[in-house]
Amino acid sequence: MSEETIQLELNDSGVAVDLPMPANQRDQVQEVPYRPVEFRDDDLPSALARASSWLRQTQDWLGEPVDVIAVHLDYDDTKGSPYYNLKLLCNDEDLAGVPRVVRKHEGTVTRQ
Repeated sequence: MSEETIQLELNDSGVAVDLPMPANQRDQVQEVPYRPVEFRDDDLPSALARASSWLRQTQDWLGEPVDVIAVHLDYDDTKGSPYYNLKLLCNDEDLAGVPRVVRKHEGTVTRQ
């Protein structure tokens, strides 16, 4: 039995180069295991809508549901400077595109 190496195309942060990125400049994929994907806005429905859109795009790209272990909401309701910081804690293997690469690799393996 031989071990095969699967190459992943990752950027400097360790996520797949073709992973759909959150569209707004205030949103980001952070660098920790079960990486928080952050959606920050002064309007919670807007942050939730962007998170939902990103999850749909990423699920379509990944070919399966994204493994989200937790949703974290931080907020500051101080008058004059309210904000909402919504974080989806996502499996770093999903963000790297591992399920896509594994399916692609399995599709090219000839079975005997």
